[in-house]
Amino acid sequence: MITGKYSDSMIYKRHSIRKFTSTPLKQEDLEHILHSAMAGPSANNYQPWSFVIIDDRALLDGINQIHPYAGMMKSAPLAIVACVVRDTAKSDLFYQQDLGAAIENMLLAAVECGLGSCWCAIHPNARLEKDFADLLKIPDTIFPFAVVAFGYPAETKLASDRFDPSRVQRNSW
Repeated sequence: MITGKYSDSMIYKRHSIRKFTSTPLKQEDLEHILHSAMAGPSANNYQPWSFVIIDDRALLDGINQIHPYAGMMKSAPLAIVACVVRDTAKSDLFYQQDLGAAIENMLLAAVECGLGSCWCAIHPNARLEKDFADLLKIPDTIFPFAVVAFGYPAETKLASDRFDPSRVQRNSW
């Protein structure tokens, strides 16, 4: 159980939500999510990201058809595909961390907005990358990295404390 001054932190409220209501997102919430993504840290400040907003039901259903773990798209009113801009990703060593930080910021911003979310990886699965690129007409200079479903939760999950002190060392192993 999480107690103390941090017990109400949005970090502990964030869960993978797979059932959503059909209520569309507010534009201000969507903008907050995108601003939060782009506020993430980026190696050498390259900011190798680009985002595709999907709120077209046919495309959301298309994602559900091509991604084996994206069943939540059946009820999600919106998804965002986080992409890597190849020319901007000057270092192949760090774009994964950059996009991971941007996506985590989106997930936390969703909690702030009272929304649920669920992150599904695309990269490094070459078949999924191609299928998403085809579905969304993504140019060759960009590749899809992950897709995140967003919406108002139609399920409730309680905060959980996954802290395990056996996984922490100090000063050396």
